[in-house]
Amino acid sequence: MSWIDIGHIDDVPLRGARVLKTPAGCVAVFRTDEAEVFAASNTCPHKGGPLSDGIVHGQNVTCPLHNWVFDLNTGEAHGADDGRIDTYPLELLENGRIMIDGAAIGARSAA
Repeated sequence: MSWIDIGHIDDVPLRGARVLKTPAGCVAVFRTDEAEVFAASNTCPHKGGPLSDGIVHGQNVTCPLHNWVFDLNTGEAHGADDGRIDTYPLELLENGRIMIDGAAIGARSAA
């Protein structure tokens, strides 16, 4: 893995998201709890809604356009929705810095 520092956890609002522009496209970094973050594609596969504008609840995000709900651990859609989003490995350091696996992002952009 090739870890890249993308900022401090306090840069991401609690139960909110920030967008990271990468070679694979926009990645949303979600903060679900005081010390819990996830990274996933920012684009809903249904109608292309910006997931970073969605509602973060538990370890899920709901698309702001048509209410599709995605598990931030797996990227899988809940319920009858047949879809998934890409997820990316993150590491939260003791000092609050968020690290993302740059190799995973690069691999997705090459696919």
